Amino acid sequence: MIPAHPGLRGGPVYLDYNATTPVDPRVVDAMLPHLGHHFGNPSSSHSYGDRPRRALDQSRAQVAALIGARPGELIFTGSGSEADNLALRGAVLGTSADRPHVITQVTEHPAILETCRSLERLHGAEVTYLPVDGVGLVDPAALAAALTERTVLVSVMAANNETGALQPIAELARITRAHGALFHCDAAQAAGKIPLDVRELGVDLLTVVGHKMYAPKGIAALYVRQGVAVEPLVHGGGQEGGLRAGTENVALAVALGTAAELAAGELADGTPGGRIAALRDCLHRRLTDALPGRVHLNGPDTGRLPNTLNVSIDGLLGHELLVAAPGLAASTGSACHRDTHTPSPVLTAMGLDADRALGALRLSLGRWSTPEEIETAATALLKAVADLAATASSR
Repeated sequence: MIPAHPGLRGGPVYLDYNATTPVDPRVVDAMLPHLGHHFGNPSSSHSYGDRPRRALDQSRAQVAALIGARPGELIFTGSGSEADNLALRGAVLGTSADRPHVITQVTEHPAILETCRSLERLHGAEVTYLPVDGVGLVDPAALAAALTERTVLVSVMAANNETGALQPIAELARITRAHGALFHCDAAQAAGKIPLDVRELGVDLLTVVGHKMYAPKGIAALYVRQGVAVEPLVHGGGQEGGLRAGTENVALAVALGTAAELAAGELADGTPGGRIAALRDCLHRRLTDALPGRVHLNGPDTGRLPNTLNVSIDGLLGHELLVAAPGLAASTGSACHRDTHTPSPVLTAMGLDADRALGALRLSLGRWSTPEEIETAATALLKAVADLAATASSR
């Protein structure tokens, strides 16, 4: 087990790894020299640019290795949202189709959904939003039926950020490419948690996000398969293969590369994912055993991320439960909607009624989760359930 994280000492039990992850101290150590010493521009031809340029190349190779890509197919971006925008807008604006058709699905991240709405509004694109079933999965037959001669791009996420549901990406990509369209996959939640190989998946574009895999915020990457043409969002000096102008942030690229190498090592070993899945299932059992018949899993039982548990407890609101359990840091759904108390659009799209959706808790584990923390979290949640019941009965 790696040493305790300094940012988690003395705080509540952290079960919100799907919102963001603590930066691994090994990642910090790798990036620091490029903040304080190796300041050169990687595009410079003199000696000050040599070390940053080599570091940038190494980082690109490390991220590429995590997903089975070639280093030259990786474009560094400033966020997952930017990478998603580059994939979608770049594919649509780079086509000669009169009215390009895009297909996505209703439980995508807002970075995809809002970009699609922008393409509809500003560029006359037609977008089809595929439904999902009761556990949040897209039916490949529905995708096949939605494809038209004008379809230029399909975008479906690898893993849902709220439920952890794993989409059948390889099958969806095969259907899409057989039709002659490009396939993009937002793998923000999946990269580093489960094995991903862009060749085996058959995708053309894939998003990787640093702060979901123990690197800092502000760095991500887009895989662009060799030969795929996309229109840049940012024009300028020709950095990143001409797809993302601007002097590269070498320190953050090094951070992402280091995080990718650490994740690749863990995936090759296989132990961390199994350990985290066992802790997740232990937490689930503690809740279901103590509250028989009241705890409902949202999303698939199997075929989900090893770290994600989304449950609703009958008769309780998720945000009230978390307020009553101050020793626990978790989420009621997507972090992007944390300030609202409306039913999660993801859970609603899955067909859950408003009471169950409002009762949802997303408990996501990570590298520093321990058995002791899981026991503490379960105890805190069960106490909060009892306290809320006592308060309700006294009214």
